[in-house]
Amino acid sequence: MKISAIALLVSALAAASAFAQPAPQTPPVIVTTGQGVVKQAPDRAFVTIAAESRARTAQEAQRMNVDAMTAVIDKIKSLGIPAEAIQTTGYNLQPQFDYTNGKQTLRGYIARNSVQVRVDALAKTGDIISAAVGTGATSVGDVRFDLKDRDAVEREALRLAVQDARRRADSAAAGASVTIDRVIRIEEQREEPIARPMRMGTMAETVAVQAGPAPIEAGEIEVRARVTLTAVIR
Repeated sequence: MKISAIALLVSALAAASAFAQPAPQTPPVIVTTGQGVVKQAPDRAFVTIAAESRARTAQEAQRMNVDAMTAVIDKIKSLGIPAEAIQTTGYNLQPQFDYTNGKQTLRGYIARNSVQVRVDALAKTGDIISAAVGTGATSVGDVRFDLKDRDAVEREALRLAVQDARRRADSAAAGASVTIDRVIRIEEQREEPIARPMRMGTMAETVAVQAGPAPIEAGEIEVRARVTLTAVIR
């Protein structure tokens, strides 16, 4: 019993000693944010091309649409676009109704098939759009530009963002008459790329597009990176 009492007393003293020890101090830090921007001309485009067909029966609408879209895709491939660069993005077949005096009457059916085309030779974009419309496409839209090696550009933007954050930290430290000891954390603030699609010809504009290659201006793409940097000061 005496031994147990002594053991309990020793344990209590040890616990009290541990609680009495001062907590480790958190070193003073500076937290800054940095941004990196890389501007580059795009070298790739994505175009959505669709064919729409209307008929009295579902079978006829579907058959007409198959014929139209097959002709469009064959024409696109003949311009040097590989099969793997053409992807179906939507297909639907639905009835259309007329309403007279509150009564619903079946007018026919409409079939629509859309594909997204990846154009790696950017100069061909206008020719592909015009050729598709001239072959049977009834709408073209969502022209989007991108970079083949986007990863490399994103890494460069990230490097610039870290440099910017470090320069800001150095400036803040100098203003406070302290010195950066070491960087202890860098956090990237991920942002989804903002797509800027450009609307092209619709069914109402088909005749105008057929007159010649659609003018396409790719401009520049901005790739941005943003980071938060935490540095210990002394």
